[in-house]
Amino acid sequence: MDVLWAPWRLDYILGPKPDECVFCIPEDTSEDEERCILARGEHCFVIMNKFPYNNGHLMVTPYRHVSCLTELTEAESMDCMLWLRRCTTVLEKAFHPQGINMGLNLGEAAGAGIAQHMHFQIVPRWNGDASFMAVFGETSVIPEHLQSTYSRLKPLFDETPS
Repeated sequence: MDVLWAPWRLDYILGPKPDECVFCIPEDTSEDEERCILARGEHCFVIMNKFPYNNGHLMVTPYRHVSCLTELTEAESMDCMLWLRRCTTVLEKAFHPQGINMGLNLGEAAGAGIAQHMHFQIVPRWNGDASFMAVFGETSVIPEHLQSTYSRLKPLFDETPS
């Protein structure tokens, strides 16, 4: 079996975890690029995963600090779905994926890395990029730098009506 090294993941695994919730963002947008925030909706926002499983790995996150889907209001739920659809459109334009994994892990036992603040994961996929298990087994090759991906996606989100 071949081994693919992803040493950048060790920074996340062993690195210090912030005291505050990374998904509780300020209203001020001056840190959006640094935080990899691509778009802000009425009730949620789109942020890039800083430790992606694949290029273009995005997350749709409600502003409100909630841990479960059933805690969302109807308006928050609808806004999240709207942005999931918009993310799909943007990823198709930017990367032409052959598929997209989309999901929500509720609770630590379900695999949520940050269980206290729910977030939807959107991962573009290509035939032969990795098996489903390899994605969750933390083995992947990311061919584009995170900042380059941000620069590619941000104009497409700016074109998207909010």
